[in-house]
Amino acid sequence: MSGLPFAPNKPFDVIGLGRLCIDLNANETGRPLEDVVTFTRYLGGSPANIAVGAARLGLRTGFIGKVAADPFGRFIVRYLRENGIDTSGVITDAPGSVTGLTFTEMNSPEEGRIYMYRENAADLNLAPNDVSEAYVASTKALLISGTALARSPSREAVFVALDYARRHGAVVVFDLDYRPYTWTSPEETAVYYRLAAETCDVVIGTREEFDRMARFDPPSRGDDEATARRLFAHRAQLVVIKHGKAGSVAYTRDGRRVVGPVFPARVVKPFGAGDAYAAALLYGLLRGWPLERCLAYGSAAAAIVIARHSCSDAMPTAGEIDAYLRQVQSGKGIGA
Repeated sequence: MSGLPFAPNKPFDVIGLGRLCIDLNANETGRPLEDVVTFTRYLGGSPANIAVGAARLGLRTGFIGKVAADPFGRFIVRYLRENGIDTSGVITDAPGSVTGLTFTEMNSPEEGRIYMYRENAADLNLAPNDVSEAYVASTKALLISGTALARSPSREAVFVALDYARRHGAVVVFDLDYRPYTWTSPEETAVYYRLAAETCDVVIGTREEFDRMARFDPPSRGDDEATARRLFAHRAQLVVIKHGKAGSVAYTRDGRRVVGPVFPARVVKPFGAGDAYAAALLYGLLRGWPLERCLAYGSAAAAIVIARHSCSDAMPTAGEIDAYLRQVQSGKGIGA
């Protein structure tokens, strides 16, 4: 896609930054959380899931983050390494912090709730001096997410990484990833989302997430084109707005509007689709594909992941996405 100058000859395709936590997904559906007996543990956190998705697709992937000095922290680092993700930018926090936990309630395949426990979470202790300029300089793309902006010192670490990325020609991708559990007010969210988004090349989020960023800009709320225009007044080259079951729409700085397709899915859970979408979209952009193909790949990956129990473990390979698309196009079923 024109307008995204990915620098050649860098050792990493993408480095993610931000939340590293544990997902505990309920094994029983149709029950409130208080009645659930068993859970399955997975790596969690939107940027971590996207990094796993990118690595599964064959991208050379790294991560910048902080984990707790506890068994869950050790599991996270091991899982990243086992999935081919470089962890030289992942730091173990001083004793005292904990690994953030997310419990998912599966009321039905299309209805669920997320309960996050984020007090004193290690990933929010990532400090500016934990971010290596040389490491950021080694990647074609830097992926940040909104949760890392929610508190200091993680917030400042994000802006340091953004500065390094601009200095060394990395394309910056911002997945808005709004989670209410850590922010203190809607106004705080809007201010820091806007400050970060104005320095990024690609901004991805749901319509609702963009509206949170537009709290002080009422004319752009609910208006996709107005949202894109506001970001194009700054650094953005591509703005992708997700509308759930209605699909997605992408706007480019040169005036294009591309609508992403919606694919059928055998829904098991309503979580993880956005992370799979972002990973596959980024894969296509790095491959220089037409935007239409990038959006289709993202939608296919999302359909595959919501048909599986986990988020990180569910991230598909390129072969799985290609097979899914062939199956859909042949009319033989969804095959997710």
